[in-house]
Amino acid sequence: MVAGEASGDLHGAHLIQALRACDPEAEFRGWGGDLMKAEGMYVLRHYRDTTVMGFAEVLRKLPEILKNVSRCKKDLAAYRPDAIILIDYPGFNLRVAAYAQRLGIKTYYYISPQVWAWKANRVHAIKRRVNRLFVTLPFEKAFYERYDYAVDFVGHPLLDAIENRKPISPRGFTARNRLGDNPLIALLPGSRRQEIDTILPLLLSVVGDFPNHQFVIAAAPGQKPELYERFLQPRVAVVADQTYDLLSVSQAALVTSGTATLEAALFDVPEVVCYKTSWFSYAIGKRLVKLKYISLVNLILEQAVVKELIQGELTKKNIRAQLQKILQQPKRARMQNAFAELRRKLGGRGASMRTARLIQADLDS
Repeated sequence: MVAGEASGDLHGAHLIQALRACDPEAEFRGWGGDLMKAEGMYVLRHYRDTTVMGFAEVLRKLPEILKNVSRCKKDLAAYRPDAIILIDYPGFNLRVAAYAQRLGIKTYYYISPQVWAWKANRVHAIKRRVNRLFVTLPFEKAFYERYDYAVDFVGHPLLDAIENRKPISPRGFTARNRLGDNPLIALLPGSRRQEIDTILPLLLSVVGDFPNHQFVIAAAPGQKPELYERFLQPRVAVVADQTYDLLSVSQAALVTSGTATLEAALFDVPEVVCYKTSWFSYAIGKRLVKLKYISLVNLILEQAVVKELIQGELTKKNIRAQLQKILQQPKRARMQNAFAELRRKLGGRGASMRTARLIQADLDS
């Protein structure tokens, strides 16, 4: 299995659970994180040592990326698994898929690369290199059908991850983390160091404008606690490995674009989507990405349910204004009503088990 970031580690861990339920003797080896390791996978390399974001950053680290691809290929050739399961992370995983195919190893892709956003020509490479693709967003099946590629829509694994967690009360959460009694605003500034350094200071710039709230930063899995120490100030705290608990008790959230936008919505937390990168990466991305929205919430619902503050729009003034709106009615009610429709569209619980059964049946055929 190969996962290259925190969300992939989460979904990979749940898939390992489901696969082991289908085959208790299954053994797992690959690239991932702490959650996959906790489920018994032998982790060859942690995703925090391989994750790169942005066009400029990728160019700078291209030799290192290619070296990691080579390492993965060598281990694949030595280990010769019955199957390889690739989770998102397309720049890396499609190279590995091509090599696995040459070795005659069955190749499965779980959670489609976002080829519907840009690089649609990658669909042809996926068709050639992947035995079976499992998609988790409702519009992806129709997208691939336009390329005469039959894929399996299995639902979204976040529904399982959220439903299976042990609930906690607001009082229990604040007591455990030694927080005050003020309502909480969750800050989810991304999982990558570059995102955190760029976006978190902007999110924190509005703390003084909301004196009756406490702001809590959700530390990213795989990042060291010291990274966040310089951001601490009165009414600002940080919690680690408690993102879902934090969202479950928060009144609102400021969220970096990505899986976290979907997570906040599934916890029924009104949110503002915040994103900024280097000017170079943004300039290239704007030319290549042909989407009306960047957040998964808006893409799935096909309307601007959550406000997206992107690049130059991500300012203290705009963050303050949008946060004030989602803390009040009628904006909160409208957003939460849309979140109910979002859950319906995502296909219900059981994505991990549906995927595991399809993989098991394919391997047995």
